[in-house]
This record gives sequence, structure tokens and C-alpha cells, in this order.
Amino acid sequence: MTPAYASLVEARDHELLRLAVDMVILTVRDERLHTLVIERGNPPFRGVAALPGGFLRAAEDPLEAARRELREETGLDASALHLEQLPVFGAPDRDPRGRIVSVPYLAIAPDLPVPTAGSDARHAHWAAVADLARAMLAFDHNDILDAGVERARARLEHTTVAVAFCVEPFTMGQLRMVYEAVWGEPVDPRNFSRKVINTAGFVVPTGQRRVGDAGRPAVLYRRGPATRLHPPMLRADLGQMVGQP
Repeated sequence: MTPAYASLVEARDHELLRLAVDMVILTVRDERLHTLVIERGNPPFRGVAALPGGFLRAAEDPLEAARRELREETGLDASALHLEQLPVFGAPDRDPRGRIVSVPYLAIAPDLPVPTAGSDARHAHWAAVADLARAMLAFDHNDILDAGVERARARLEHTTVAVAFCVEPFTMGQLRMVYEAVWGEPVDPRNFSRKVINTAGFVVPTGQRRVGDAGRPAVLYRRGPATRLHPPMLRADLGQMVGQP
């Protein structure tokens, strides 16, 4: 580096950064929205709950790093998950180790297995999102989790992503439970069913029924070809449906 170029760099106050990835992995377990968390095995925040993640290696892009870290820290196969990038988190004081910028990712999947801790994680498990709202995660991971959950809630309004939480074939009640778990509020069953069925391509009946413990057998569905909802299923509208005829 020439002296002139070095002076120019210094004058512009360029910051040397390290890049990390963090992951919000969401699933529905026991009719509640859960996310994957680890217990950190290394400082800083040793022994504190955190989202899975880590630093990029020299030859990786962020998506490759996210898949590797998920496999190393939890034993889950990220190749089967669709990872969607969330907004970057880069507050100067977000990490006590220095200037570290996080590229977070969101994944939504049904019936994920119990994770196995590895790498620098001492423990990995599924935790209910509602319980984590009262817990302090490491770094700014509470904010990253909030961003991931809100992205998932918004996507349920405008896309058919809710079926990604369901194992096919599924009942209308199971699909409705996904909305209630992710949104954190009840939805009127009759009005919900009407809106789903009247949305072209959202779900497709399989022609089969599932016999439950009580009541008449429930119709079984699979996901349809649609990816966008027209019109959207807005939280405010569905919330107002509760208890209405």
C-alpha cells in the first residue's frame, strides 16, 4: 500500500469488519412456535442461550457459512431447508469481541428432529418463542429472533408458507393451528376454512379423510401450486373474525 493510499484509507476511517451468520430456525411443536437455540460453549456469553451461528470462513459466502454452522452446532441438515436472508445486524457494540456484522437467515420447516450439540455449542434444543421473549439471549439475538418471527408472521399473511410447517397430508385444523401458533392469537375455525378454500391453489384436497377421537372425519389436504395469497390473509382481519357468525 502506497503512503498516499494509506493516508486516504485513514482519512475515510474505514472499519475492518468480521462477518458472522446467525439463524432463526422456526418450527411448530406441541402447537407452539419454537426456535432452535444453543448454549454457548465459548466466551463471550459462555453458558448463555443463543441462536446458532458463527463466523464466515475465507472461501465461503454467507449462505454456505449458515448451512455449515447449522450442521456443526446442531447436527441438522441445512440442505433440506430454505434459508431466507433477514436484514443485516451491524450495531458497533453488538459484539464485545470487536466490529462484527451478522448476516441472519430464517428457515421454516415442519417436524424437525431433536438437534445434537457440537462444535462450540454445549447444548442445542428447541425453545418456545413465547418463553424466549422473557429470556436474555446472547449478543443481540433477541432482536434477530424478533425480526425472524415478524418476517414469518408477515409471510403467513401474503404467501402460502404456512403449509411449510405442516407434514402432508394435513387437516384444516392443523393448518389453522400453524396460524394461531405463529401469530400468537386465535382464529375462528369456520371463517378460516372458508378463506383458505376460497383462495385458489392454496390447498388441494387429497380425497381422503382422517378419523379423529371425536366428531366426523376431517378432510385431508396437501399444498397447492399457489405461492402468493390474493387477497392476503391479514392478521387484523382474521382476528376480527373470532367469535363472529
